[in-house]
Amino acid sequence: MVESYLRQSALAHLGLEAQRARDEAAAAVRLHEKVLPAAVNLRGDGDDPAFLEAVAQALGLTLPLAPNTTASNAEVAILWLGPNEWLVIQHDAAPDAESHLATRLRNAPGDFHSAVTEVGESLVCIHLAGPRAADVIAKGCPLDLHPSVFGGAGRCAQSHLSKTAITLHQVSDEENGGPAFDLYTRRSFADYLWRWLSDAAREYNKA
Repeated sequence: MVESYLRQSALAHLGLEAQRARDEAAAAVRLHEKVLPAAVNLRGDGDDPAFLEAVAQALGLTLPLAPNTTASNAEVAILWLGPNEWLVIQHDAAPDAESHLATRLRNAPGDFHSAVTEVGESLVCIHLAGPRAADVIAKGCPLDLHPSVFGGAGRCAQSHLSKTAITLHQVSDEENGGPAFDLYTRRSFADYLWRWLSDAAREYNKA
C-alpha cells in the first residue's frame, strides 16, 4: 500500500521534535505541528432541518450555525466557515479516518443538496499556546483576539497571518499559562508560516 502523503509531516525537515524538546521550558509561547489525519470540507443548506439532522446523526454532533463558532466531541471538531460551509476535522485518528469520515457525510444527507470534499492532504495544523500566544498572532493578523472581542475557546475565524491565509481555531483559554490556538493553512505555506511564527515568538521566549 502506498503511504499517503497525508501521513508525512509538512515540517519534518525542520527537526521540530528536537526543537520542541529544547523549548519545553519556554512557557511564553510554544509551537508544535499537529498531524492532521482527517479533514473534510462540508457544504449544505444550514436552513434545512432535515439536512442538519442527517449530519448530526452521522457525526453525533450538531453543526454550528452561528458565525465563527465550533462544535466538538471526543471524535471530531466542526468549524463554521460560512452559512453553508464547515470544516470537519479529526486528530489522532487511523490512516483511513478521512475516507471513512467523508463516506459517512456523503451517505448521511441522502437526496439533500450537499458537497463533501476531503482536504486533509492539502492542510497543515500548527498549534500555538502560552501567555503570549495571542501577541504573536497579533503581529501579523488583523483579528482582535481579546476574549471580549474574539470570544475565547470554541471560536474560529478565517483570516490571514502575515502573507498566509489561515483558519484560526482557539481550542483553549488556558494552556501553558495562556490561550491555545490551532492554525490551519495550506501545506505549501507550512515552512514559511512556521519560520514566521518562530521568529515572532523569539522576543517572548528569551531566557
